[in-house]
Amino acid sequence: MTLKGKHSTRRSADDDLYATEDNATIAVGFPERESAARQAYALVHDELMLDGNSRQNLATFCQTWEDPEAHLLMDECIDKNMVDKDEYPQTAEIEARCVRMLADLWHSPAKAEGIGCSTTGSSEAAMLGGLAMKRRWEAARKAAGKPTDRPNLITGPVQVCWHKFTRYWDVEHREIPMDEGRLLMTPEEVLARCDENTIGVVPTLGVTFTGQYEPVKAVAEALDTYQAETGLDIPIHVDGASGAFLAPFCAPELEWDFRLPRVRSINSSGHKFGLAPLGVGWVLWREAKDLPEDLVFWVNYLGGNMRDIALNFSRPAGQVVCQYYNFLRLGREGYEKVHSACYETAQFLAREIAKLGPFEILYDGRMDGGIPALCWQIKEGTDPGYSLYDVADRLRMRGWQVPAYSLPANLQQQVVQRILVRHGVSRDLAALLVTDMKKVLQHFAAHPVHTSMSPQEATGFHH
Repeated sequence: MTLKGKHSTRRSADDDLYATEDNATIAVGFPERESAARQAYALVHDELMLDGNSRQNLATFCQTWEDPEAHLLMDECIDKNMVDKDEYPQTAEIEARCVRMLADLWHSPAKAEGIGCSTTGSSEAAMLGGLAMKRRWEAARKAAGKPTDRPNLITGPVQVCWHKFTRYWDVEHREIPMDEGRLLMTPEEVLARCDENTIGVVPTLGVTFTGQYEPVKAVAEALDTYQAETGLDIPIHVDGASGAFLAPFCAPELEWDFRLPRVRSINSSGHKFGLAPLGVGWVLWREAKDLPEDLVFWVNYLGGNMRDIALNFSRPAGQVVCQYYNFLRLGREGYEKVHSACYETAQFLAREIAKLGPFEILYDGRMDGGIPALCWQIKEGTDPGYSLYDVADRLRMRGWQVPAYSLPANLQQQVVQRILVRHGVSRDLAALLVTDMKKVLQHFAAHPVHTSMSPQEATGFHH
């Protein structure tokens, strides 16, 4: 038998990983034979090297750095189902503690118990908040003997999860478009869209396109006046996917949460500025009456009789456990330190990028104005000979993902670029990015772009 024949019929732990036939081809169909664990691991591990470096991904809102202790806890919880509360009662208690802590953080009148739950992310939490508004509106309409076939929801320029909600649950989406000189929801634009079929208004605490906070308090006050004039009681659900884990620590005087009686529910993402690993969100309601009973399911086939108010059933527990770890590890003091450092880095980047010449900063990462981010465009009336898509593409050659994208209606022709500064985006990394941006502009000066990239050709991030 040849040497090749011997190795094709027998493999041992001592075989070289890259000298076997199993490493020769990419799997197309379902494999017929088993592989050694180290062999399969090497195949997958090597392919993952072709992904971008997540730490250089300045497009994502999601956390890309964790304490070593969080990695340990994730390993210890890999076999735990968050929904199986009878089998894992202490994990269930940890989730309940997180809900109570968030109720305290967001000034809930029911903070002693907290009305809410964990979810797989902020989008699922938003869906539950939207469903609760729709069910409450339907119940009130039925009680008054009125039809329930034309519900509508008012938002500013929002992330796609709200488009999914309105489409999946047959709700008219009255999305306030951006316009010249106005990039956010305003009380006037909200009231112009309100009627008896409005199930709620959703301001965003950290608009995905620019990072800015929408004026929750001003909208609430306008809806108070509207109720006094019309009798229509329209609730607010705050999409705090990012800002709900920022404002309490870095802008505590900002009133956006349950301090405003009209705010009936809040969603947030634990794996963004909550600093937990990917895969956890939160939704809280102001009081028990704000969570319709028909959204609550009681299941007993896992052992015990357990309340379930999530869209997903089986889901991992590790992210919730790590959320609790972060709450204990950091507290208010630690979260303020971490996020303040992010804001300072965002403001540093805004100052340095403004000095480069052709860019106009639209949002500079102010603590009371939005999330730790910055957003810019090419100065109006300026043609530097390249587009922001070209800048994004060139930066990608150095591993940086700095998204360029067009704004939504009615500003589709306006292209902006944005950076998210998360925990782990250090001042040192920010300085290196500025250096690379300078080199990019020097490259374009020496090698003019004859045809700028189109949005379709751009390899960067798209909303």
